[in-house]
Amino acid sequence: MFRLSGAAGYLVKRTSNSPQTTKSTCLIRYAVHISPVNMPAFRILIFSGTADYRHISIPAGIRALKKLAEDSASSPLPRFTADASEDAEIFNPSSLSAYKVIVLLQCSGEFLNPNQLDALKTFVRSGGGVVAVHCASFAMKSSKWYGQLIGGVFDNHPEPQLGEVRLVDGEHPIMLARLPGIGASESQTSATKHQIQGSGRVWFDEWYNFEKHPREASKGIRVLLSVDEQSYAGGQLGVDHPIAWCQIFDGGRCFYTSLGHFDQAYEDEWFLGQLYGGILWAAGLA
Repeated sequence: MFRLSGAAGYLVKRTSNSPQTTKSTCLIRYAVHISPVNMPAFRILIFSGTADYRHISIPAGIRALKKLAEDSASSPLPRFTADASEDAEIFNPSSLSAYKVIVLLQCSGEFLNPNQLDALKTFVRSGGGVVAVHCASFAMKSSKWYGQLIGGVFDNHPEPQLGEVRLVDGEHPIMLARLPGIGASESQTSATKHQIQGSGRVWFDEWYNFEKHPREASKGIRVLLSVDEQSYAGGQLGVDHPIAWCQIFDGGRCFYTSLGHFDQAYEDEWFLGQLYGGILWAAGLA
């Protein structure tokens, strides 16, 4: 069962006029309506290769994603297993054909050569799913296709600080996912809480600005979360500042979140629920 006891958490709940840090328990835990349980487990690849800036939170991300895979074995939702690699040689058609989803965890710079990028294109065009996290938008800037797959290209960010996250699309399966081991009754309780607190959720992170507004960079994106630029300093996208979105692109599916700079994100049920929902959705199972 995936329980987070004593996790630091980077969710903050406002009480009166001051932000107050709270542990991340009983947050977004929705049921996802998908196919039943006796289907075989699918495989995901966690790839965290970097050719530029390297986040120190990568090991925490790998541990959390492997824990999600482990706990999915006891979930009524589709099960999956996870392999982790930083060897870009795995980006070949034969190796990638074993996976249903690739998680690009904090990849940066030109982490793929042209042949490896072609293998990723083949994977996506064959219906493969991609979950891209945080710094993955700061990768492969030489490839217009890659930028369109992610849905945005990183430009800059201010110093890490608190910002207010706005729920844009609470009905999408990614946002309705609950972590493995969370019961339906708990899910319903937290669903009510989420509807009350869905706007005004405060989070500490790097707030990415993008070279072009994501809605313009990729016309098919469905924005899930945005950040209120009035709640922090350094935003450059205006009143509509997407920070998490998904799209069906070039035959496959991609979910991207710009959150996840710090280790604490990978101990937080709210954030991990989105990664879990993103994996299921990218696999075409939610």
